[in-house]
Amino acid sequence: MTCEEACQLLHAYIDDELDIATVLQIENHLPGCPQCVKQLEAMRAVRQAVAQPALYYPASSELRDQISRAMRSGADPGEIRTTTRSQAPWWRTPMSLSSLAAALLLIIGSLAFLFPWHASTGEVDELVASHLRSLEASHLLDVESTDQHTVKPWFAGKVDFSPPVIDLSAEGFPLIGGRLDYLTEGKEAALVYRHQKHLINVFIRPGEASAEVDTKQGFNLIRFECKGMICWSVSDLNAAELRQFVDLFEAQKAASTRS
Repeated sequence: MTCEEACQLLHAYIDDELDIATVLQIENHLPGCPQCVKQLEAMRAVRQAVAQPALYYPASSELRDQISRAMRSGADPGEIRTTTRSQAPWWRTPMSLSSLAAALLLIIGSLAFLFPWHASTGEVDELVASHLRSLEASHLLDVESTDQHTVKPWFAGKVDFSPPVIDLSAEGFPLIGGRLDYLTEGKEAALVYRHQKHLINVFIRPGEASAEVDTKQGFNLIRFECKGMICWSVSDLNAAELRQFVDLFEAQKAASTRS
């Protein structure tokens, strides 16, 4: 089962609407897919939030009795006028208001987590096009070096930020250089790594964004944030190996920051 197939079935999965074979496929898929696990947790959070008692105002026993009598007599329940003592609406009571606010915040936060800002189709197309251009002769590298201490200073003065340059040669993803790239967002630093016969472009610019995974024209793309930088890794590597690269990149950067 692919990630896309699993995502389409998650709502039915948490509502127990799937057959046992499909449930088993999803449960076999989840342990190896953090993205689907996050979406499932967010769905469950929303489900829990909307079930909060503060969101509901139960009818009084007197009103229920009047409705029951009206139904037995054939009267229109909509014409019932309750004679019970006046009560403040639930949304005006301080306790209910605070409970409702907390529930709504939880719902909004969960929805933001479930539906993070996604890259536009145009941005993904542009990244893939730039990756393809880089594979052409003389378009791949402006600075050719396996030494991060050579590549990182090369960007000084060429971009107004300092891109994270990580050495992953020991993990099987050697750095081979970098270049300047020009996308809609402006100048970007592009780092180039190699894994066996596959090239990985990492496009970097300042900013913040949630993680995202995409596929376009046979290329896998992963967006991740690295210390105030938006990074896009693009490659024809399979999704699992590209994810391994991104995890190593993030871990190495975190370790170098702590040290």
